[in-house]
Amino acid sequence: MASVASVASVCSRLNSHHTLIFPSKLPRKTYRLRCNGGNPTTDSSTKQDSEPQNAFLKIAWYGSELLGIAASVFRSPSIEEAPERTLELAGDGSGAVDRAAVVATIKEDFEKSYFVTGNLTLNAYEEDCEFADPAGSFKGLQRFKRNCTNFGSLLVTSNMKLMKWEDFEDKGIGHWRFSCILSFPWRPILSATGYTEYYFDAQSGRVCRHVEHWNVPKMALFKQILKPSRGFGIRDQVDRWLKDIQGSSR
Repeated sequence: MASVASVASVCSRLNSHHTLIFPSKLPRKTYRLRCNGGNPTTDSSTKQDSEPQNAFLKIAWYGSELLGIAASVFRSPSIEEAPERTLELAGDGSGAVDRAAVVATIKEDFEKSYFVTGNLTLNAYEEDCEFADPAGSFKGLQRFKRNCTNFGSLLVTSNMKLMKWEDFEDKGIGHWRFSCILSFPWRPILSATGYTEYYFDAQSGRVCRHVEHWNVPKMALFKQILKPSRGFGIRDQVDRWLKDIQGSSR
């Protein structure tokens, strides 16, 4: 029993990919003990806990998309957008766009807060580009543009800033900071940092995958949406309502 306990103690200090081999007292046999570095019960329960959260977030995500579509019906026509920029072609005769030009347009689109305005350079992306975030994913450039525009219509104010850009062989990464006040009656404040991965198609040079990562737990984002801003809680609303009643009765 003591030897088993000592082996278990050693295992708990090993990384997940280490293998410990020790001889048994029985001849011609070798026992292998693999240390996985984790508790299977804990991992399983964590996965089970996350599944309802992921399902709930997907429902909330698709619900917000439908809400944005409904809101767009009542929104006044937007100002006509500026003519789309023509990206510079690469000099190798392949017809692909120049990667430096694509990166430059992405940085310019950040200045136009494209996440919430939908004002982005369309020909920097493939038409069937995949867009993913913590809640789900879909393909289609026009759908992404529509969702961004509709989301922006639900905001009172917003601020978005590109903090850092990194270049890699097959992608670029933009680190950003974002905050906004939603136009719900309780005026929730959404604030987060994160980064977006822009994967470039090997043939066209355009972005073929746009993957958002938020440096905030998924459920924490949703809780921010449910939390009223100062002065917009239920009690504040009731107080204002009572004051209005008192003022009108005089």
